[in-house]
Amino acid sequence: MANLQHLLASALAIILGITVHESAHALSAYVLGDHTARARGRVSLNPFAHIDPFGTVILPLIMIALGGPVFAFAKPVPVYLGNLKHPKRDEVLVALAGPASNIVLAVIAAALVSTLNPAIMHGMLDYESATAILNVLVTVLSVNLSLAFFNLIPLPPLDGSSILVPFLKGEALRAYYQIQQYAMPILIIVLYLLPQLTGIDLIGLYFNVTVYPLGDALLSWALA
Repeated sequence: MANLQHLLASALAIILGITVHESAHALSAYVLGDHTARARGRVSLNPFAHIDPFGTVILPLIMIALGGPVFAFAKPVPVYLGNLKHPKRDEVLVALAGPASNIVLAVIAAALVSTLNPAIMHGMLDYESATAILNVLVTVLSVNLSLAFFNLIPLPPLDGSSILVPFLKGEALRAYYQIQQYAMPILIIVLYLLPQLTGIDLIGLYFNVTVYPLGDALLSWALA
């Protein structure tokens, strides 16, 4: 039962995080001059506007069930750089909007955690209900921080690639475009094969200096 609750909470957190993430991309593009995504209904908190059935639901559920690293993807937000007011700068801002929105969601989840003890003390919630809500909020916090920092990895289709490309020139840019062709195999190797074959978990090491310290800091603040 506990595993099922965790699975459902994780699925809810992933769908919420991806919906807000993609809508943030679309909204930032609209504000910066490209109305394409808005015209296609992507500035929306309706999950069905963003969900890719396999990438958003089936794939992460399989990964959660297997107990391995979890990542998900939604339908890509169409952005035409030529429509942006300052294409190079605005490409970076649009890319950053997604991860930034996930960090905001994590902060909101932490703020809601901080309200649980007062709610129990004033009889607004019983302990069991508060514990169930706490588990959901902690899941939302951790999932959104994971989404934010995972998407900052500079490999397509992740946002980090759009942040990095405007700063590359000449041979460095050509080499990066060659690497892009193998982005998905590289992700699979880094996520699954490398840890299994060598015991080296690069994503875990990365999360150790990003997701986990920030998550601990937010929870410490919320529970203080």
